[in-house]
Parts: sequence; structure tokens; C-alpha cells
Amino acid sequence: MAQTAHIVGKVEYREGDGPNIAIRPGPVKVETGLNDATLSWVDEETRGSAAMPLADFKRYVAEGKITLAA
Repeated sequence: MAQTAHIVGKVEYREGDGPNIAIRPGPVKVETGLNDATLSWVDEETRGSAAMPLADFKRYVAEGKITLAA
């Protein structure tokens, strides 16, 4: 089930074994699965998407770096 959230702090994800990549502040769409959360966003003409372990997503929410829409 998809929900809307806002990135309000430093939130990062990693593609494979590469470096951490920051997700820009602002609105995102979140879809959670059993093991991960997929965040997607649009910046003007650019679309972005990132998957992260569900534990990391929950930690960002608990730390207040991601706020979920009511």
C-alpha cells in the first residue's frame, strides 16, 4: 500500500556496493513490502526511486527524518 511522506532530514540509500546517496528533502511516495521500503519522487523533469531495508526506513521515521502523512 502506497502512502505519502516528506523527507525532512538527512536520508540516504545505497545502490549496490556504491556510496551512500542522499534523497533530497520534500515529498515522496512510499511503498512498503515485507523487507523493504521503496521511496519515489519527482524533481521537475527528473524522477527518482530508492529501495532501502524496512529497518532503515523505520529508523528514519523514528528519528523524525521522514514524516508520514496522516
